[in-house]
Amino acid sequence: MRTALQAAVGLLLALLAGRMGASLLATFQPIEPDAPARRSPAAPSGASAAPAPAAPAPAPRPDAELAAHADPIASYTLRASLDPAQHTMHGEGTLVWRNASREPQRELFVHLYLNAFKDPRTVFLRSSIDGFRGGEMLYDYGHIQVTRFAVREMEGADVWPRGKPTTPGDPDDETDIRVELPRAVAPGEAITIDLAWDADLPSLALRTGHHGSFHMVGQWFPKIARLEPDGRWAHFPYHRLSEFYADFGAYDVTVDVPERFVVGATGRLVEERRADGRAIRRFVQEDVHDFAFAAWDRFRELRATTGDGVAIRCLFPEGSEREAALEIDLVRFGLERFGAAFGRYPYGTLTIVHPPEGAEEAGGMEYPTLITTGGSWLWPAVGVRFVEAVTVHELAHQWFYGLVATNEHRYPFLDEGLTTYAEADALRARYGDGSWARLLGLEIDLRAQYRADALRSGHNGAVAQPAAGFVDGKDYLGLVYGRPAVLLATLEGVYGEDLVRRAVGRYARENRFRHPGPEALLDAVRREVGDEAAEALRAGLFERAWVDYTVEAFDAWPADTAAPAPGEAGIEAAGYRGRAVVRRRGSLVLPVEVALHGEDGSVQRARWDARESTAAIPYAGASPLAAVVIDPDHRVLLDEDLANNARRSRPDLLAPGVLSRASFAVGLALTLLGP
Repeated sequence: MRTALQAAVGLLLALLAGRMGASLLATFQPIEPDAPARRSPAAPSGASAAPAPAAPAPAPRPDAELAAHADPIASYTLRASLDPAQHTMHGEGTLVWRNASREPQRELFVHLYLNAFKDPRTVFLRSSIDGFRGGEMLYDYGHIQVTRFAVREMEGADVWPRGKPTTPGDPDDETDIRVELPRAVAPGEAITIDLAWDADLPSLALRTGHHGSFHMVGQWFPKIARLEPDGRWAHFPYHRLSEFYADFGAYDVTVDVPERFVVGATGRLVEERRADGRAIRRFVQEDVHDFAFAAWDRFRELRATTGDGVAIRCLFPEGSEREAALEIDLVRFGLERFGAAFGRYPYGTLTIVHPPEGAEEAGGMEYPTLITTGGSWLWPAVGVRFVEAVTVHELAHQWFYGLVATNEHRYPFLDEGLTTYAEADALRARYGDGSWARLLGLEIDLRAQYRADALRSGHNGAVAQPAAGFVDGKDYLGLVYGRPAVLLATLEGVYGEDLVRRAVGRYARENRFRHPGPEALLDAVRREVGDEAAEALRAGLFERAWVDYTVEAFDAWPADTAAPAPGEAGIEAAGYRGRAVVRRRGSLVLPVEVALHGEDGSVQRARWDARESTAAIPYAGASPLAAVVIDPDHRVLLDEDLANNARRSRPDLLAPGVLSRASFAVGLALTLLGP
């Protein structure tokens, strides 16, 4: 999380840079004259007309054909009793787990995520990650101790490891536990495990803990790891940049708190009673892979219901009524938009938790049917859409993490990158060019911030790498959040928004209640957009592919002084001929348009396939060639240097370097404000 001082400095820089960028844009007139554009009738060397469209792919399945339910592999019936004064919890219950793999299993792996906060020697606290959230200083450690783990089908034997259980290969960490079984669990066999444990919650850290009487309770129970179909366990210690991965199941959880406490939790409330000064609430939800809850004795509450019958509930601190109303409005909007794009939201509830001041580490997180937001009245007052961005982002996670349950540890970009893409798209639909901020009359697109993040880290590593492979939070932010979102937006610009949206929608719909990898996303893009787009996406995700277009030179001469140059055959007679030399640096191959401007205001456009790194684009017109612009519509958002995309005969009419620096200043300054 960013400090208030950093946010204030970033806001000041954004205001100054925004004013400078607006002033420069106002003087940047000659590039797009009013004369209608026309395309050269001949295809130059290295340039071509738009490729013939591929045969249309079958339309994504309608909601009626979506998977109705998940395959329940790990289902929990739990009871949690919270002591908010001592910040402790006692839990007990059962886990019903089925071996859905092809191999018998003589061992289980269980995550004890709360042990990440046990002492400074854990993997989580040894990982010093700068440039991202999670910079808290613990003043109160937390841990979880399992007191019973008995398998009924194995004579009720308590199989919890003897001695001190540790993460395999790391004696100082206790977040990834190997449990030996008396006998093998056959493929298809289900076992029931009786559980009991005690937990101390830490002072509020990343995603969980306490701040005063506010408690965010996430990753709080012994959670079985996911067993892959081939019989290998997907288990890992709790790393600071890693999130989670688990099987679907049904959760039936009873939360017992002092009666003055309000609880927001995963699922629907099916039972509530009070006894001996306590409030006991039972929440039930099928087809999910996690459960979390928040408890506080000072929550205010606002409710709404969508036209589809989804009950929205917002819990917030006093003084945040306007933010709560905004968040509910955005959730209504997001449920409709994301439902149309990625498949109908299948649950009956959505709970929003807006943490109080001082509990910001609990904000900006997603769990099934439960999201946490954040941000104060300051952001809307100054025109920065922080509250809007974090709300829409966390809501989009209900699809990319919730319904499409990818391995967030192995491929975090499938979670955060696709969510960021969906967030930016939705906010643009809602707010237009001011999707991130409207500052002193200047509208700033959220994609400008993510573009700055993406370009800053683009050469530092591959997007498609495990969470633990990132050396710092800046690279994680740029490569996991920003770069895949901007890469998909670039493909939208090049190949069409509708096609790319359909591809991501196909991926989400076909993989509902499944656990896909990157190949499923590439396949959806290939089927909807084509092989060329899928290859560009693959290279951008796995190979650090990048691109920078540049206008190297151009010249023109009277047509009657020279024979047509190679590649000019078929160009009609004209008063002047010429050519523009353009180059592509980097290995990301994307077709792009080149605009050729005549001195008389005419504009010709040629499509350059950019398969070769250099091309000569011919020109023929009634007046001399005066300027050349690559990608005049700014469709390739990953183009690394916008300053070299244009060249003209009168440099005084264009200062692209200054303009580019001003635009980047806005985006870079706003990274200090990012959710």
